[in-house]
Amino acid sequence: MNEFTLGVEEEFMVIDPVSRELKSHEQKIVDAAQKIHEDQVKAEMHQAVVEVGTHICRNTQEARKEVSKLRTTVAQLAGDIGLRIGAAGTHPFSHWQHQLITDNPRYFEIVDEMQEAARSNLIFGLHVHVGIQSRDMAIHIANQVRYFLPHVYALSTNSPFWEGRNTGFKSFRTKVFDKFPRTGIPDYFSSIEEYDRYIKLLVKNQLH
Repeated sequence: MNEFTLGVEEEFMVIDPVSRELKSHEQKIVDAAQKIHEDQVKAEMHQAVVEVGTHICRNTQEARKEVSKLRTTVAQLAGDIGLRIGAAGTHPFSHWQHQLITDNPRYFEIVDEMQEAARSNLIFGLHVHVGIQSRDMAIHIANQVRYFLPHVYALSTNSPFWEGRNTGFKSFRTKVFDKFPRTGIPDYFSSIEEYDRYIKLLVKNQLH
């Protein structure tokens, strides 16, 4: 019998309550939250973002409980310093050019490598990770779920606005993220061996 585990990550906007613009919290929310939840609350590439993540959860009830707890903490800590927390795929009008990059070697490396594609990647996400014991089963599920992705996509859209404009897309977040490598719908793999060969090829090309 296959058992599945869950992990949920959420990326929140940090917002000025008066102007509603994105605003750097100078890592104050992260520093305060880590005293409560340790590494479950982290900084992101842009300083106006806070990321939270659950522990590995055995079921949806556990995940829901942890998500609620983390949301409550970051919202309260933001309020303590006069800021607010928001959630959507993109901020409707703040411009990415005005956002500060978090002081972290990893983020500086990404910006140095990808330049404007990285700086403009001002998006926010909800990531649900599913742990699967069998790699063969994981490939099978990944292949089958491709059919349902458009349905899930349609149900989850929440980012029609970008830099103060109605983009004409229900999810402009995906258009922004398209500039990053290794994004989009995964390929179909007939076996775990085919998948492993593909990964080795990607690594080989990256090294060269």
